[in-house]
Amino acid sequence: MLASQRLAELGIELPAVVPPVAAYIPAISHGDLVYTSGQLPMIAGALPATGKVGEGEGLVTPADAKTYARQCALNAIAAAADIAGSVDNLIGVVKVTGFVSSVPEFTGQPGVINGASEVLGEIFGEAGRHARSAVGVPVLPLDSPVEVEVVFATR
Repeated sequence: MLASQRLAELGIELPAVVPPVAAYIPAISHGDLVYTSGQLPMIAGALPATGKVGEGEGLVTPADAKTYARQCALNAIAAAADIAGSVDNLIGVVKVTGFVSSVPEFTGQPGVINGASEVLGEIFGEAGRHARSAVGVPVLPLDSPVEVEVVFATR
């Protein structure tokens, strides 16, 4: 099934490509791969939340951060599809790298980045299975709680 058909079935509309916030491009192709830059969970040009992920007052909850990781993945698909010419030219997911800005005692980074992995699996099916890293970091650009980069295989 084509990615565009699966997106329609799931009721997912890809966002516009998020403009860079510094000196880089959102995605680049090399051979039959498209590499995305780190994607923040931007929605309509703004972060839905800022701060560190963890449990407690004033922190971004892991559940919310998982939702933001999902948005990062959708932003990555949009950036990759723009370079590839169409979302249907993306035929699989090779690698996901997720960064979670978290407090030192938080060790649930893999669960947060599941938000990205799960939506990629929903959209690309078996071709959405991928290698992955989920890394805790002290801070991310714009104080985002999460950032995801993806490598896609293309036609």
